[in-house]
Amino acid sequence: MSRGWPATLADGSLLLRPLRWREAATWREVRRVNHDWLAEWEASAPDAAEAGMSYLAMVRHWNAEARDGRMLPFAITWDGRLVGQLTVGGISMGSARSGYIGYWIDQRYAGRGITPTAVALVTDHCFATVGLHRVEINIRPENAASLRVVEKLGFRDEGVRLRYLHISGDWRDHRSFALTVEDVPQGLMARWRSRRPIA
Repeated sequence: MSRGWPATLADGSLLLRPLRWREAATWREVRRVNHDWLAEWEASAPDAAEAGMSYLAMVRHWNAEARDGRMLPFAITWDGRLVGQLTVGGISMGSARSGYIGYWIDQRYAGRGITPTAVALVTDHCFATVGLHRVEINIRPENAASLRVVEKLGFRDEGVRLRYLHISGDWRDHRSFALTVEDVPQGLMARWRSRRPIA
């Protein structure tokens, strides 16, 4: 296994863990219920031949990528219920030591601080355990909910990448946000805990 995987990360009712084969039906149902909420922000394949991978094929692919140290694919659970997914992709070691974070959350659980907490946990894991130096998050300028996540966590805005990713059927501009390990010497969770509202 690669450094930092498999991993389980937790904060209170929030647990990040590898996706499980046996939760295919649950994953599909959460995605079905949230189709309209997520469709506008979903990555899409410009080549139709790449689209339509089954859940089991995706998990098989993600697990292989994780074993090879290129990805960290986490299920997000709240009180034991699958409520989303967070993936660190594009992991590059060597002189770059970087990766990017992507995520989605069940609309019924949005606004509870789950996503920023998950991002903070994973960023700290990437810095302290995996050994990355830089983590970035790329967000469509229209995605106000995701922009609030990086704002809450204090990610640095590094500008717009034109036609950066194929999303919802077309090449879309994204704003790029990043942190390096020097930006959070005490860890991102420590900073987030000092900022987040008291429940």
